[in-house]
Amino acid sequence: MTAIEIDPTLKAQLDQLAADQHRSPTALIHDAVADYIARAQAREAAHRDADAAWSDFQKTGVHLTGDELDAWLAGWGTDSETPPPACHT
Repeated sequence: MTAIEIDPTLKAQLDQLAADQHRSPTALIHDAVADYIARAQAREAAHRDADAAWSDFQKTGVHLTGDELDAWLAGWGTDSETPPPACHT
């Protein structure tokens, strides 16, 4: 168990929201922390992926241009959908 201190204004808002939703303040805090952790982990994973992609590009030079990527993505879900364009250096 972890104890936290919440300022009185935030505590009153939490209590009101809990009452409105017929849930306990503890359940709302649990959900809020779980949501924050999931978003923070996804953000960290995206940063790691971006760093790895940048490192790979610096080593290999293999890439697509923004225009190539935009054109390919514009076709997604349409009759003109195509395979991904070939990367180049």
